[in-house]
Formats: sequence, C-alpha cells, structure tokens
Amino acid sequence: MKTNDLIAALAADSGQRVVPLGRRMAYALGVGALVSLAWFLAMLGPRPDIHQAMHTVRFDLKFVDTLALLTPSAILCLRLSRPEAKPGALMAWLLAPFLLLFAAVLVELTLVPPELWGVRIVGTNWWHCLSLIPLLSIAPLGALIAALREGAPSYPALTGALAGSAAAGIAATIYATNCTDDSPLFVASWYPLATFIVVAAGAWAGRRWLSW
Repeated sequence: MKTNDLIAALAADSGQRVVPLGRRMAYALGVGALVSLAWFLAMLGPRPDIHQAMHTVRFDLKFVDTLALLTPSAILCLRLSRPEAKPGALMAWLLAPFLLLFAAVLVELTLVPPELWGVRIVGTNWWHCLSLIPLLSIAPLGALIAALREGAPSYPALTGALAGSAAAGIAATIYATNCTDDSPLFVASWYPLATFIVVAAGAWAGRRWLSW
C-alpha cells in the first residue's frame, strides 16, 4: 500500500463515529424487549381481563416491583462495564424490589386467612412463571452481553449477572400482563426464583464472554 493510501485509510478510520456504550446498552435493552414482546404477543398475549385488573393495586404492584428490579440492574450493569468501576453502595438499590415485596407480603398475610396462604403461594401459573420469564429473557440478555463486550468490566461474572437481572426485569414486566396470579405471596415466591435462573445464566455468560 502506498503511503498516501495508508494515511487516507487511517484518516477514514479515525473519522468513524464511536457509539457510546451507554447508548449501545439502551439499544440492546430496547431491541431485546421488542423481540421478547413480539414473541409474547404472537404466542400468548395479555390476560383477558387486563383492563379490569389494571384498576387493582395487586396487579399494578407487580409492575412497580419488576421495574424496581430492571432500573437499578441496568444502571449498575452500565457502571460496571468500565474497568475502573466497583459495585459500591449502588448495589443496595437491588434491595428495593425485595423490600417492596416483603412489605406487600406482610400486608397480604394480615388480610388473608392462614389456611389460604398455601393456595395463594402456589397459584395457578407457577410453572408458566418459572419457564416463561427465563424464555422471555433470552433476547434482552443476549443483546446486553453483546453490547457489554464493547466494555471492559473488571467483574465480568457480576456484570453478566446484573445483565441477567435487567433482562429478567424486562421479561417479568411482559409476563406480568398475562399472569392471573396477582397475590404478593405468589409473586414473592416464583418471580424471584425465575429471576435467579436468568441471573445465573447471565453470570455464566459474563464469565464466558466478558472476561479480558
């Protein structure tokens, strides 16, 4: 290659726009969520009584809780994508959805007779919850891991686990529109367990593809 050609090629490379990692992650979350939503609408769709359910506190609480998981998970995931970043006190944000569930469960236990506690915990959709949340998490988790490969996390497994937590937050938000079990006892039992499956998968993916 001639010298002039080499200079021109280097100039062209330096002129290419670099997409910030935060924007890449936002794209990944958006695209992953749209893919999961499209699959969900094609295969299941919202529950038939969703318009009536939207006016109940227990139904709305599910979305407050899933978004309380998604938001800090995504923020922490972005933070840890930088090599100099450490988890720090921001990890305490992840307690928010669990504290919210704990408070809701306490209220439920005071209102529901003890003989019905087991019925509320098991519900009618526990298997759907355990299977559909991980399935709906595949697209956002894969997109997030791909975006994070542009970073350099010092804690790849933890960063991957947080990506899994964010993906599970998206999946749980979508799934909650179909789930007819609105009891906090059910949500506190099965939603975290389904989330843990995705978090474990994210930790494995982070260790596998985000290490450097």
